[in-house]
Amino acid sequence: MEQIRSASKIWVAGHRGLVGSAILRALARQGFNNVVYRSHQELDLINQSAVESFYRTESPQFVFVAAAKVGGILFNQNYQADFLYENLAIASNIIHGAAEFGVAKLLYLGSSCIYPKLAPQPIKEESLLSGALEPTNEGYALAKIAGLKLCEKYHLQYEKRFISAMPTNLYGPHDNFHPHHSHVIPGMMRRFHEAKLRADREVVIWGSGTPRREFLFVDDLADALVLLMQGYEEVMHINVGSGEEITILELAQLMKETVGFGGTISCDSTKPDGTPRKVMDVSRINALGWKAKTPLREGLRIAYQWALENKVFE
Repeated sequence: MEQIRSASKIWVAGHRGLVGSAILRALARQGFNNVVYRSHQELDLINQSAVESFYRTESPQFVFVAAAKVGGILFNQNYQADFLYENLAIASNIIHGAAEFGVAKLLYLGSSCIYPKLAPQPIKEESLLSGALEPTNEGYALAKIAGLKLCEKYHLQYEKRFISAMPTNLYGPHDNFHPHHSHVIPGMMRRFHEAKLRADREVVIWGSGTPRREFLFVDDLADALVLLMQGYEEVMHINVGSGEEITILELAQLMKETVGFGGTISCDSTKPDGTPRKVMDVSRINALGWKAKTPLREGLRIAYQWALENKVFE
């Protein structure tokens, strides 16, 4: 059974995104120096023949699938067909190509949104497909479930070493800070930053502020993924999270400190809260010797510094 080594040829699909760029950093830190990648302009992952041509030309031995069409709540809700089709195509082309062209091992990245909306908390891996999904991002979640199941079926039918990891809510350098299409942390960071520049007296957050969420610094995730590529061989997907939760209001207060906003925070209780609590059970990956190491306060500081240096708010 071929193991990943420093000279192994590794393809990081989606290398420019939040997760893919963190995987590149983790591989470099750990001495893996034979990494290949392509931009979207160089390789359209929705095009099956283009993906097959890439496999034929480059012959990667190990593949990290961090490529995906992603977006915030409203973007997910309004473009469900696009999210379903494009993520299905990306997963199908990369995973099937890996099987056809003899990849030694593949790691597919899912998302905690694949779990049922009302799954028992903390969410165990076994909760998958045990209930209805959150309707607002059903298209994206279904595509991610299909990719996970494709890995599982290739594993079982053809004994392919295709594994899947399910990260919780992520944040960090190279996040998407778009004013309308971003996730919780980058979206909130932008709002507090712009409020600071305008010298606003307050920032209003949606809902009561009481829902509890879990967040993971993306470089911690990347270290976990390299560990899984080195030693995890199970058919069952595995959760990756911090195992810690924080209320949305507490997050806003931390964000206020991080950005240096001088005003107050208020909650608009006329807006929806969403799921009261969402946290992953990370006992399985903790048992493998991995545990998140970056405190949320420190991770937010790093992410904000990166955003300022890269002028993402301009």
